[in-house]
Amino acid sequence: MPMNETYTASAPSRDEVDDLEGFTLLEFGTDWCGHCRAAQPPLATAMAGRSLRHLKIEDGPGRPLGRSFRVKLWPTLILMRQGEELGRVVRPTSTQAIEDLLCQADNSAS
Repeated sequence: MPMNETYTASAPSRDEVDDLEGFTLLEFGTDWCGHCRAAQPPLATAMAGRSLRHLKIEDGPGRPLGRSFRVKLWPTLILMRQGEELGRVVRPTSTQAIEDLLCQADNSAS
């Protein structure tokens, strides 16, 4: 699955996210956030060649999905598998930080 390019304002419910089969990378942030924009090249590099569901969710005050995950800073990347959080990275500045997170999916899949 390719990496999503834009944040969607229509977020799924927490129950819908928890019911997703397989691995899912949740990315919380906004298009106008400088930290979010800076994280896109390392994220694209880390996602290349991986078949991983990527949900890019616009976050902000009163957004229930982000609050359910206690997101405080953007971007926050959360790796999930069938409703279980496997790990997260907050404000990644390098490809390695994202690779380390995504390797949990690689290691669990083998």
